[in-house]
Amino acid sequence: MREVQEFGWRELTWRGSAGRNAKYAFPDWRSSDVLRVISPGYCVTITWLDETPRRLCGNETEVSPEPPEIFVRLYTMIFGESRPVERHLLVNRRSVGTVSAVADHAAVLRKAWRQVSVEFLIAATMSGGICLLVVLVVGHALMPAEIITGGLRRLETGDLTVRLPAFRTREFQHIARAFNDLTGRLALTTQQRATLTKRLFIVQEEERRSLGRDLHDEFGQCLTATSALAGAIAAGTRGDRPDIAEDAGEIGVLTERMMQTLRNALARLRPPELIEMGLVRCLDHLVATWNARSFSSQAASTAPSSGSARPVFRLDIVGDPGIVPEPVALALYRIAQECLTNAVRHGRPSEVKVRIVCASEPARAVSLIVEDDGGGDPADLTVGGGHGILGIRERMVALGGVLSIGAAPMGIRIEATIPCAAGSVASHLDHPA
Repeated sequence: MREVQEFGWRELTWRGSAGRNAKYAFPDWRSSDVLRVISPGYCVTITWLDETPRRLCGNETEVSPEPPEIFVRLYTMIFGESRPVERHLLVNRRSVGTVSAVADHAAVLRKAWRQVSVEFLIAATMSGGICLLVVLVVGHALMPAEIITGGLRRLETGDLTVRLPAFRTREFQHIARAFNDLTGRLALTTQQRATLTKRLFIVQEEERRSLGRDLHDEFGQCLTATSALAGAIAAGTRGDRPDIAEDAGEIGVLTERMMQTLRNALARLRPPELIEMGLVRCLDHLVATWNARSFSSQAASTAPSSGSARPVFRLDIVGDPGIVPEPVALALYRIAQECLTNAVRHGRPSEVKVRIVCASEPARAVSLIVEDDGGGDPADLTVGGGHGILGIRERMVALGGVLSIGAAPMGIRIEATIPCAAGSVASHLDHPA
């Protein structure tokens, strides 16, 4: 506004216009000199006495985007409409007109929106940068926590070789040192426990063999003598004392049942010699024994039905079982015994499959897979499992194997995998120096 007045006075002074000719101080209202002093976004109106006002607005040099409606309402509600500023043009202390300037509301809104947008962009960029910096700093600071968590997960799976690296932060370094000490003690304890368990299983097998010999030599001979005596009594009294002969015959039948039970117990206590027969023939004998027992039980049933049908046991061998050492073969035989017993005791299968998979690459290992179709829930064996499953787990831990209990298509699937190298320690324990 001041520059417009100075421009008017300059024209009045230089051109000598006064009085009614004072308006000619602005010979060209739209000249470049006038436009120069009108800021973009403002409108200037000059009004001479007794004439129509003339309005001229400054041109915006930059194209600004239109602000959103919500910004327009918010700006108008806070700041309101722009108010004009008016000044009088005096010639000889007499007003010959007025000059008024007012900001174009639309231009003001566009300019304000442009400035706010730039500030918001700067603020958003700074916020994003600060957040990124915080994430990087906090992530770097908490990276040891992630490493510690990963170590705990590996420890949970049974990996006792895991160790945590050294950390710069003193607190994390204390945790790492305690973790490494704990895993070291656990590894040592587990190794000692495995060694003791192997020795216990060896002692257990020796006790079973001893018990089997005692039962065979003492109890078996007594039953044989009882059976012979009962037969003699029955033969001697069949003519004159048929009642005594009948009782003697019943004693003979009971003795035969006890001898069959004794044979089954001896088969469980004293497995076939694995060195002479090998794992395959021992398992084949085990499966054949279960099939014979199943068929004899079915034949003895007076009223068989589809619901009481006995299962069929099958054996499948994959690979070369010659790589399996004796301690591992004995463990597999015992595990197969327990799995077959569980399949019949806890389910109603029609078929039980026993499979041996011997792998030489990439590592020498042997897997025993027992699968049935008798229904059942694997969770019951995983959570509880009884002493049988507990014994299997102990054998697997002692030999460094892995036990997996899962669902089969129609029943339960148990898989035990043992590295063949696990038999070397057991062999050494079996024949100590």
